[in-house]
Amino acid sequence: MDLIHPQLAAFAAVLEEGSFEAAARRLSVTPSAVSQRIKALEDRLGQVLLVRQTPCRPTPAGERLLRRVRPMQALQAEALADFLPGGQPGHALPLAIAVNDDSLDTWLVSALALLHQRHGYVFDIRVDDQDHTLDLLRDGSVIGAVSAHAKPLQGCNVQALGVMRYHAIAAPDFWARHFSAGLNAAAFTAAPMIVFNRKDALQWRFMRRLTRARLSPPTHYIPTSKGFIEAAARGLGWCMAPESLVAPALREGTLRLLDPTRWLDVPLYWQHAAVRSSTLQQVTQALREACASALRPGLNLPEPP
Repeated sequence: MDLIHPQLAAFAAVLEEGSFEAAARRLSVTPSAVSQRIKALEDRLGQVLLVRQTPCRPTPAGERLLRRVRPMQALQAEALADFLPGGQPGHALPLAIAVNDDSLDTWLVSALALLHQRHGYVFDIRVDDQDHTLDLLRDGSVIGAVSAHAKPLQGCNVQALGVMRYHAIAAPDFWARHFSAGLNAAAFTAAPMIVFNRKDALQWRFMRRLTRARLSPPTHYIPTSKGFIEAAARGLGWCMAPESLVAPALREGTLRLLDPTRWLDVPLYWQHAAVRSSTLQQVTQALREACASALRPGLNLPEPP
């Protein structure tokens, strides 16, 4: 059952499923019916909303519309739940949330499990670097995002979650070979470095903080948080990793810190559409509960405006 206008429901379904055919299966109509609804919506608004490709993606006008439709979907589920036994969500439409990979591998799953047990929610988790997750909230792909940015997007609320501390790590023999004489520009230039992907700037921030130089060391790109730990332990290079993930390897001695007195603290914030939604309130509360034990409290975090 959909309370949202069929044209808007078809528009959201195409973007969520990636194609007209998949959207038609979800809505139990024909692909032609989906196409007609999208065309009618575009005619009403006088804007092209979708780029017809695989997967379909929104135009700039489509992004603006999707940002409005996402909160409507959450409010629709809440309205339907009022008329169902136990007040459970009226459908299994996933809540789309953007998060950085390190949060997903450390604290987020406990919050998702709690929300599913308490409220029956299902989730569509989109992973990106913490400096870029807001792009997914900005274009309407998600209803909320874990981000390193405190400044709220237009039409969004923001809450501080805490601080994720990153340590520079390497295998003991790698450290002895490259850094025993100190963490200087020459050492960093020669020592291979492990980076998550080309959006990951943590290693460069750490080098810049210590050396004041812009360096270009040999670089491995390995897009897995837990794989970082194994790659470093096997001597591929040094990298920045969350303290909770590196703690076991540090205790076992398979890794060591480049410098126990130097680290990077990354503040994390939760940004979401600014609507009166019990769903978003429950998600926010569960995230904050999970972060209370998993992240550093961040007493010096700047409060969002």
